[in-house]
Amino acid sequence: MTTRSRIGDAAVTAATGRTWAQWIAALDGAGAAAKSHREIVALVHGRFGLDRPWWGQMVTVGYEQARGLRAVHERPGGFAANVSRTLSAPAADVFVLWENARRRASWLPAPLTLRKATASKSLRITWGNGANVDVNLVAKGAAKTQVAVEHSKLADAKSVAAAKAFWRDALARLAERLER
Repeated sequence: MTTRSRIGDAAVTAATGRTWAQWIAALDGAGAAAKSHREIVALVHGRFGLDRPWWGQMVTVGYEQARGLRAVHERPGGFAANVSRTLSAPAADVFVLWENARRRASWLPAPLTLRKATASKSLRITWGNGANVDVNLVAKGAAKTQVAVEHSKLADAKSVAAAKAFWRDALARLAERLER
């Protein structure tokens, strides 16, 4: 039995002691297909004794995807798109181009509201249509920064594909702007 999870069978077995097929059979036997996400997580942790929270979520999501209870990229509040890129610039320089509205407009001309910002680390944004955008900056040495963007509260898988394309292009424009 296969899942649509990007986590392979070897990784899930090494981390949890069960293969995907074993997890799916065990959860089917426990009636998980009729349970909520939260209830399945409780089964994974309680009844099946997996005491690793992140892996409990991954097993639950993999099961939901395998049983058609959740689509790829689907979350409880809608769909989410994730895009990342490593840029050749310090985190402080990257942060300024996100946080400063005038500078941001040079590479990201889009309606948004900045809700919260932590210098050189993260930004929480409300997109023009009410979706959430979380931006995390991770310094990769003195002159490189990984930018990870999560655009959530999207309507469907088609919106995920469009958001991923949008953010790949936007991060390319940001990289060009940093090179000036």
